[in-house]
Amino acid sequence: MTPFRSLSRAMLLGFLRDRSSLFFTILFPLMFLVLFGAIFTNQGLAKAKIIQVGPVAILDQAPGLGEILEITKQNDLAAAQEQVRQGDFVAVVRQQGDRYQLFYTAADQVRAGTVRGVFGQLVGQANAAGVPQRFTLAAEQVEDKSLKAIQYITPGLLSWAISMGATFGAAMTLVTWRQKKILRRLRLAPVSTATVVSARVGASVGIALVQTAIFLGVASLPMFGLQLSDYWWMCVPVVVAGTLVFMAIGMVAGGLAKTSEAAAGIANLIVLPMAFLSGTFFPLDSAPGWLQSLSNIFPMKHLNEGMLDVMVRGQGPASILPELGIILGFGLVIGLIAVFLFRWDDV
Repeated sequence: MTPFRSLSRAMLLGFLRDRSSLFFTILFPLMFLVLFGAIFTNQGLAKAKIIQVGPVAILDQAPGLGEILEITKQNDLAAAQEQVRQGDFVAVVRQQGDRYQLFYTAADQVRAGTVRGVFGQLVGQANAAGVPQRFTLAAEQVEDKSLKAIQYITPGLLSWAISMGATFGAAMTLVTWRQKKILRRLRLAPVSTATVVSARVGASVGIALVQTAIFLGVASLPMFGLQLSDYWWMCVPVVVAGTLVFMAIGMVAGGLAKTSEAAAGIANLIVLPMAFLSGTFFPLDSAPGWLQSLSNIFPMKHLNEGMLDVMVRGQGPASILPELGIILGFGLVIGLIAVFLFRWDDV
């Protein structure tokens, strides 16, 4: 056997025996293939939810639109616009004589563009029918027209950054301190366990708040144009709660891992898929219903929603209370698991 064949065989066997390399080379990419396939499998079938205020002739005369649009009928335009603003619906439409008014959300530009295109075609077809009446379509976003796409991607990216920082910080610190016997020394030192834990929590929360300040500061530069709502400062308790729950996740990863490489792998395995399944980088409206329901079991989904409510949608402090409760509930459960898995030494 030639040296080339011997070395190639040895390297291949080494790769096959390294479970970590095998997982991240073969199984991890396949997992994302399945993940993205599940999210986008119904991309062309998902309906856009709109509100019809009063009688709208082009909708009443086109029953086939039920395959594209999910229409809810209401009579209060202001209430309907608020529901669109909060993200419950993509658009609201009403008719005033020969003029159609379409109010859409800028938060979901893909679906809003689809709805605008559908109504543009409907109005065009009505005008081409040869009737004396000529219809016009006025489309307007419900949010401030000065708002840019950065408004809607910032909360999700900030949630992801906080989760990564808290998870990796806790996991890597725990494993490194255990390997270097620092945990054993702390256990023998005249310092209570509560003091050690609270110091780690304080450091993680402080880092997350600085991270948030830098993130929002950069996004607010003129070149990006982030505009914060009046209640943007209410993102602070959301950031703190999110840091606690993802720090607990990091402690779980550190408790399971024996090396820093394994800790990083476990943390990546938990946080990265969760980010996609929580709608951090793109909305899950096109995903199957079961996947949208599944996203509710992830704390990052509620972290995203809490950030979006107070930073973009301009909702008051009370709006984040349900999300805070859910996030802290996750933190309590995951924290108990972390306590169960905690080890002072590598045994």
